[in-house]
Amino acid sequence: MTDAVQLRFRSPLNSPEFRGARPRAYSRTVENGMIIERDVEVPTRFGYVIYCDIFRPADEKPAPPLIAWTPYGKHDPSPLAKIYPDSGVLAEWMSDYTIFEAPDPLYWTARGYAVITADIPGAWYASTQARYCDRQEAEAYYDLIEWAGVQPWSSGKVGLSGVSYLTVMQWRVAELNPPHLAAINPWEGWTDTYRELTYHGGIPETFFWPYIQVRWGASDHPVEDLWRETREHPFFDAFWESKAARLDRIKVPAFIIASWSDHGLHTRGTLEGFKKISSERKWLEVHGRKKWHWYYEPDAVERQRLFFDHVLKGEDNEFARWPTARVEVRDGSGSGTFKQATAWPIENTRYKRLYLDAAQRALCDQAPAEPASLSYESLADEPQAVFDHRFTSATELVGHMKLKLHVSAAESDDLDLFVAIQKVAANGEVVGFTHFAIFEGGPVAMGWLRVSHRELDPAASTEFQPVLKHQRLQKVAPGEIVEVDIEILASGTRFEAGESLRLVVKGRDIYKYPKPLLYAHHEDTVNLGLHTIHTGGNFPSYLLIPEVDLP
Repeated sequence: MTDAVQLRFRSPLNSPEFRGARPRAYSRTVENGMIIERDVEVPTRFGYVIYCDIFRPADEKPAPPLIAWTPYGKHDPSPLAKIYPDSGVLAEWMSDYTIFEAPDPLYWTARGYAVITADIPGAWYASTQARYCDRQEAEAYYDLIEWAGVQPWSSGKVGLSGVSYLTVMQWRVAELNPPHLAAINPWEGWTDTYRELTYHGGIPETFFWPYIQVRWGASDHPVEDLWRETREHPFFDAFWESKAARLDRIKVPAFIIASWSDHGLHTRGTLEGFKKISSERKWLEVHGRKKWHWYYEPDAVERQRLFFDHVLKGEDNEFARWPTARVEVRDGSGSGTFKQATAWPIENTRYKRLYLDAAQRALCDQAPAEPASLSYESLADEPQAVFDHRFTSATELVGHMKLKLHVSAAESDDLDLFVAIQKVAANGEVVGFTHFAIFEGGPVAMGWLRVSHRELDPAASTEFQPVLKHQRLQKVAPGEIVEVDIEILASGTRFEAGESLRLVVKGRDIYKYPKPLLYAHHEDTVNLGLHTIHTGGNFPSYLLIPEVDLP
């Protein structure tokens, strides 16, 4: 599909020198029990080369290669504990050889693996233009995998590792099924760039996406002009399809790590990845912690090793007997219990409707007979609509939620709706959760919708997960009441008796963190004047929740 779209390129957003990269120069050293080769040139079908650093055991015994494919620079050690002190990562969890969001070569070579860190084509001191998340990039990655699979120091079974962009490209290359690719370990990465990153419910994301392009845009060659392309493609079209993974084509064994804590970035895509890939051997772990902490935390690294030992080395270890899914049911930030499941979404989920009652500001088991409405000022920071439901017995909600609303705007032909699910303790205090890699005090779950994007894709939607087409605008007349379905991203939370679920609806971002801290912002609004939520009678607005019973 990439060949069917026109890509835009521009001058690099910053230079390799400015970002601390050294010019390409092959070198070979032996350090700390590792043979280290830097700036190894790997040919591709396109005529340009990929530059790699290779770390392998000094005993030169054949080792399974683990590849980390990165736009952030293979030259750049990543002291996450210093760069992001609130990430929860401890300095002693990684060596000085570790680059951003990639595996630690010192750990893995000591356990019989080779680690390859590769700059994506076109990044840093390059031999081509930089393009992102598309098929041609994946085909170059394919060529690296096949090269790694036949080197004399290789066991012939290649695995992939890494977080975020390093996972995005795991999905993309795995859909091509390179013969020497034997295992992937996607660790929180989107699969649909449009829906999961750039247009949340059709609302443009205006801070993280522009920022990340600068992070990716260090080169001495032209780089893809993603921000211009985003403005030129406001709907899900062939361009955005070219940057979405074909998940059903993936057949390789996969150990997939998702989180409840990365809404607006990785949560949705990682879970869609597990759900849709065709791999016969796949495992899922979903946590509620900070993603970098969970990737480098020693127990988590050991689980990665057990997976790769089992699949790449053929060891009959405990991973072979793991459940299909392990999900954390959270009590609050940093607190929860991991439970086992046989499927995602969770088997035997009971979907229950909680009906909005605007008169009582409540979520009720039965639809109110009488109509009522609740209005808020759509452009103000504080006004919001709040509805509470108090649990009378302990309840665990794990999975997708959906919000069906009947809404209108008195002065506008469109509405931006922001939704949050919160947990409220019996004493009335809102319980905070880990959120977006470094923050505490976040919500249970989030959702978004630009009402003109409300058209559903009936083939992709389910009762509990509405999927939008994003192919045209459907404006509303001022005062017109329209029915909308809002996807609320998956979560896992326990509510004790006396605790409450709170639904918040607002016209602006509900959670805000000061710039330049990395967070999703939505400042390009269509809102004007009052928004009104209609409930009861002919307007049965409701929240669909997923109740489960897990051992």
